[in-house]
Amino acid sequence: MHIAAFPFLLYYSPSMTTRPASRAHMIYTVAVIGFIYTLHLVIPMYSNSSFLSLFADEATVGYIYMAGAAMTVLGFLVAPSVIRRLGNYATAIWLIVIQAALFYFLVTSSSPYVIATAFVLQSAIISMIGLCLDIFLEVYTDGEHVGAVRGLYTATLNASWVIAPLIGSMLINGTENFRNTYVASLAMLFPLLYLVYRNFPRFKDPNYSHHSPWQLIRHASQNRNWIELFIANLILQIFYAWMTVYSPIYLNKTMGFGWEEIGIILMIMLVPFPIVQYPLGRLSDGGHGRRGGEKAYMIAGFALMGLTTIALAYIHSTSLVVWALALFATRVGAAAAEVMMETYFFKTVSPRDSAALGLFRITRPLSYFFAPLVTSIGLIFTTNENLFIVIGVISLLAVIPTAMMKDKF
Repeated sequence: MHIAAFPFLLYYSPSMTTRPASRAHMIYTVAVIGFIYTLHLVIPMYSNSSFLSLFADEATVGYIYMAGAAMTVLGFLVAPSVIRRLGNYATAIWLIVIQAALFYFLVTSSSPYVIATAFVLQSAIISMIGLCLDIFLEVYTDGEHVGAVRGLYTATLNASWVIAPLIGSMLINGTENFRNTYVASLAMLFPLLYLVYRNFPRFKDPNYSHHSPWQLIRHASQNRNWIELFIANLILQIFYAWMTVYSPIYLNKTMGFGWEEIGIILMIMLVPFPIVQYPLGRLSDGGHGRRGGEKAYMIAGFALMGLTTIALAYIHSTSLVVWALALFATRVGAAAAEVMMETYFFKTVSPRDSAALGLFRITRPLSYFFAPLVTSIGLIFTTNENLFIVIGVISLLAVIPTAMMKDKF
């Protein structure tokens, strides 16, 4: 396939020409696969809760999300042993096939029990596919270009977050046709399956470590930088989870925006990710004359993210432009913090540490346990508007573990 045909990969790094052509080709291929994978994930994301509410009450929907998060944590814990047994290529193929079957049930079933079960299982499968893609990318990444590669990959994945909410809102089209988003996501799985099948049949698995989940936790707890990074990443994921669920509801119910307008706001809000992350990744590799500095950029990113989120509580305008720009500012900081954490972490692990990768990614499902607590506990003491102050202060707390990390490897 010709990668140049994909405009979102125009972030070309001259330094990548120093790699063997096959390695550069595989890195770009994984980025394209990651884009399609993320698009299939995000298109239904902002309407998932609305779809589930057609079959269950609000409390039950919350339990379904929590069950999905618990299943995802379990998936990350068992994934390393599955990958060691089957290999990363075969694991990825089977996971995509299973995911397609689960989305088929979401599209066709009218049984609340089948829909709830399929939703919980697909939550875990999605994350496990992402872990397989992490391993593919890590194997083809050399130590001199971790920042550039991770910046490219993260920016490419986040580019799909920019367009997916708008696609989702267009598919729903102001109605309750939420299944249309699952149809689109199911369709995305076929090119995803083909690209993995076509490009990685000769993939050579590294000699994966054989840590049990508890051995890994003990091993990771002995690395002070990993502990601090885990805490900071958990805070970032709580920010993402809370914003994903709460901000569209706030814009709709409190500020009075229609879902078409919300789709535009979300699209603009997410633009910083593809713009900011690749240049910062290259910068950490010395792409602009300076190498390292992940810690400083993380601190600056969290500080900006927290302060701009707090400022949202004081915005009373109903202007689409004002809210789009305000939310845009919060994501500039989040994008910087995210890509620097990705770069920092992947400079300290090898492809054989599939269990460590899973442990790092567990922060995402864990955040869906903590994010609802921000709302439920926060509303006991304050108003809807002031919840932005609460999540902003929590974001600022990430500066503390980040500042305690070592800036050199």
